[in-house]
Amino acid sequence: MPGTGTLRARNHAFWTQAAPGWSRHADRQDEAGRPLGAAAMDWLRPKPGERILDVGCGCGGTTAELAAAAGPGGEAVGVDLAEPMVAAARRRFPRERHPGLRFVTADIETAETVTGAPFDAAFSRMALMSLADPVAGCTTIRRSLRRGGRLAATVFRDGGANPWLPAATLGAAPHVGPLPPLPMGDEPGPFAFADPGRVKRILTAAGFDAVTVQPYDVTMDAPDEGEVVAEWLIEMGPAGAAYRASAPQGRAAARAGAARLFERFREPGAGYRFPAGVWLITAATPS
Repeated sequence: MPGTGTLRARNHAFWTQAAPGWSRHADRQDEAGRPLGAAAMDWLRPKPGERILDVGCGCGGTTAELAAAAGPGGEAVGVDLAEPMVAAARRRFPRERHPGLRFVTADIETAETVTGAPFDAAFSRMALMSLADPVAGCTTIRRSLRRGGRLAATVFRDGGANPWLPAATLGAAPHVGPLPPLPMGDEPGPFAFADPGRVKRILTAAGFDAVTVQPYDVTMDAPDEGEVVAEWLIEMGPAGAAYRASAPQGRAAARAGAARLFERFREPGAGYRFPAGVWLITAATPS
């Protein structure tokens, strides 16, 4: 397994290159991806006046939801590793129109705390499994929370619970250029937190108390537009940068290849229903 420094550099390069696709599909990702974080949002129950940290905020949609829940007296701060993602979030949610919303570029694995700490609560939708050093990253989250602060996060379970997830990459790969290295074992990636025992060990080592890991099964819905859905999911994943760099005929073939693999999740005339198995991770800082 590569060293932590190599994995961090790989993460930074990947998410920087992925940012154009995430920015382009930000509205769709906010809407279709909402079920992936719903269990954490429901558990966290942001209260008016609270200050909430959104870890791995991407293009800012979840941070905006948290700010709305915290009301005019609260604040939500989104943090992300990739500056282009943060720039997209700031464009989508300008501070002059969203005074309770702020975005910060930072690597939580190397920062002592996140700017603006301490926070009352932390939220993360599908981001913790991407950490190169998850103990270091979760330790920063814990240090950024007040005493008795709470954490709610979601991550993917294993590949069997998320059978659609590799399809975009597998369908596109033969038609685009070289892809980045795919994760192995516990390397950062969609299934790095598949083992709930490992998740508990990481959060405990980071200094959290009352750690729980619970399974949830949800469904992501998408319209009955095969090429549109294929492009969205290709651009969200490892093939995104290679797809965008390909010639038009390569992109068309990649969309068609992914759409064929997605056919099993399609209900003609109704749309696509992608089953997703997630862990809801909850924890608290010592009080």
